[in-house]
Amino acid sequence: MRRLRMVEKALERACGDQARVLMRKSATATPPGTSEAVAAVQTRCYVDTGPIVERVCAKYAGVGWIGKNTCIINQKVGSWLFLGVILTSLELAPDLPAADRCGSCTRCIDACPTDALVAPYQLDSNKCISYLTIEKRGEIPQDLRSGMGQQVFGCDICQDVCPWNRKAPPTTASELQPRPELVNPALEWLAQINPEEVRRVLKGSPIRRAKRSGLRRNAVIAMGNSGEPRFLPQLEAWADAEDPVLAESANWAASRIRRPSSKSEDS
Repeated sequence: MRRLRMVEKALERACGDQARVLMRKSATATPPGTSEAVAAVQTRCYVDTGPIVERVCAKYAGVGWIGKNTCIINQKVGSWLFLGVILTSLELAPDLPAADRCGSCTRCIDACPTDALVAPYQLDSNKCISYLTIEKRGEIPQDLRSGMGQQVFGCDICQDVCPWNRKAPPTTASELQPRPELVNPALEWLAQINPEEVRRVLKGSPIRRAKRSGLRRNAVIAMGNSGEPRFLPQLEAWADAEDPVLAESANWAASRIRRPSSKSEDS
């Protein structure tokens, strides 16, 4: 079932732009009963679009501590939360930073399949599956492909294993529910997705950030990591594709399926 972490999964990437819209509404809304003096205060609000590192501000605002997986962690809701920023000229009493409660736990570091967490609180973003499957363009380094497993868009393994997320409450907001058609979609469909389907099915979804070429590349690598021979005919056909990245990835994936015990193709 860790099959496509694609994901429109829970509050992770599933909500897409709806999360930003909802957060912006919350950040810009003027509370009932607000005095004119307060309403006249200068403010700037944004969600995931500004130059400030939100998690650092959240740490010093008492929202939570920055965990060993580099995510902000709240004692009650874990790391499954969104951060919005309000810059204001209003004088406010500062909060105390939250205490670091990771202790001796290293589950996130131990669980990372590509060893992207090189040390506590230190992330090598070039090895992170989220970066590789969403932002990386072109070929993915071969030594990192097997660690990607069948993650096609993003990765939350370091959050999944965090003990603070065990009792994290699920959202009840209708805008943030996962899209059924994007929960564990078939690899074959993803790898063959056409431009019209990208526009129609992925409308308003952050999955479009990977672009069609990236989604197809990721799906092909996931096919190779699945070890399922049923993918071989299609992979062999794509080995001669005009897209050089797709062709190279398909060659790698087909070789991996033919020799599942061999690690030579990862070196």
